[in-house]
Amino acid sequence: MEERERGMLVEPVAAPIRLEEQPVPTKEWKPLRSECLRNYEVKIRFLTIGCVISVGCKEIPFTTIKEGMEALNEYVARPYESQQAWEKRFQEEE
Repeated sequence: MEERERGMLVEPVAAPIRLEEQPVPTKEWKPLRSECLRNYEVKIRFLTIGCVISVGCKEIPFTTIKEGMEALNEYVARPYESQQAWEKRFQEEE
């Protein structure tokens, strides 16, 4: 209290605040859409019934052209997710 009497004000020192560590959300690395589309060559072979779409070294047969084009459009729109789904299917078949 002597400090107050001399005209000096002493602020009380607060205890350090402990910040709780927040878990950092981990985000899976995902390549750009254009990078995914450049990774594999895409070919379409039309048959009497349906078509075969080749992506890289894999060939995927479709019973109708409409079915093949829907799958191809999905691949172009979301190549990374489509590649993951197809790779999973191929691994299950092996």
